[in-house]
Amino acid sequence: MKSVLKTCTAMAVALSASSQAWSAEMVMELGAAEGQVNIVAWPGYIERGETDANFNWVTKFEEATGCKVQVKTANTSDEMVALMNEGGFDLVTASGDASLRLIAGKRVQPVNVDLVPSWGTVDDRLKNAPWHTVDGTHYGIPYMWGPNVLMYNTNVFKEAPTSWNVVFEETELGDGKTNKGRVQAYDGPIHVADAANFLMFHKPELGIKSPYELNEDQYKAALELLRQQRQLVGRYWHDAFIQMDDFKNEGVVASGSWPFQVNILKSENQPVASVIPQEGATGWADTTMMHAEAENPNCSYMWMEHTLSSNLQSDLSVWFGANPSVPAACTDGRGMQNGEGCTANGMDDFEKIKFWTTPVSNCGSQDVCVPYYRWVSDYIGVIGGR
Repeated sequence: MKSVLKTCTAMAVALSASSQAWSAEMVMELGAAEGQVNIVAWPGYIERGETDANFNWVTKFEEATGCKVQVKTANTSDEMVALMNEGGFDLVTASGDASLRLIAGKRVQPVNVDLVPSWGTVDDRLKNAPWHTVDGTHYGIPYMWGPNVLMYNTNVFKEAPTSWNVVFEETELGDGKTNKGRVQAYDGPIHVADAANFLMFHKPELGIKSPYELNEDQYKAALELLRQQRQLVGRYWHDAFIQMDDFKNEGVVASGSWPFQVNILKSENQPVASVIPQEGATGWADTTMMHAEAENPNCSYMWMEHTLSSNLQSDLSVWFGANPSVPAACTDGRGMQNGEGCTANGMDDFEKIKFWTTPVSNCGSQDVCVPYYRWVSDYIGVIGGR
């Protein structure tokens, strides 16, 4: 219930954002460091060696700039939007289903890429991506991208599952037991897109062109699939660490997840692996965006430049199991990553991933689509058993 209320609150704030015109002009030159930078980030994105001493891209930055890095982790995009609406933060590592809401709500400001010396090293596929670029204006610096994977217990699945049906449909698993009560689903309205992605493959007659652009009939079919899934789900997850504990201690054997959880569990010698099934996958391309009223703009720009350093991008790619926004980080040897690792993380599969984006009514693939506020309210209903 707490997670449902959190989602409701986040969406209410997000919807009110567009009615408040916060003005912010693009920074034209940098000054002295303010001494700190406050960041909202996904779990595992900003490490200072506390989880694993080998992964620390904060300490040296603080020593070099004098900017103390303070991080507030958020487990869903709606939570990120809510925190940015509340204020008090300088930066956020926003996914595509949050970034355009933040831009439309005037919660973030344009970023002057001329003040980010390493901008030229960014992957050309990301530089003008529509989730952070509006009318030619950049509202952020690409950080990391990757797929939403199917994580599974290798003791139960002797061979990797080939379909997302193991979390959407009741089935007998390799240990002779049903999957009912042993699978999880993501506790966020964007999970509707995962159901739509499944239907794109298995029910082509629905005519779904994008899992984020659904007409009423397509949307109804996705909700029906999610209600079916509700009978199987033991927990809707939004906390990565709780999900990891559930795989270790609560008998969960399959779920949509992030490479972050997979990597941590593997490092603990847990019997888990991950796969992108035959239906493909949704995914995320995250952008470091600057609050419209950032109190520490100089440290913010220093941090954005720091995030594009090849060694940070390389080590983060290994740590999170994702792809760097700086391609050279895969091969230049400045960090832990290598070309083979980037290939394994899906560096060559960019065109196959259906990146998170905010559903809107004036969609591109058909005349009218179901907007995001409907996704929020209806998904709350699904979780509540309605």
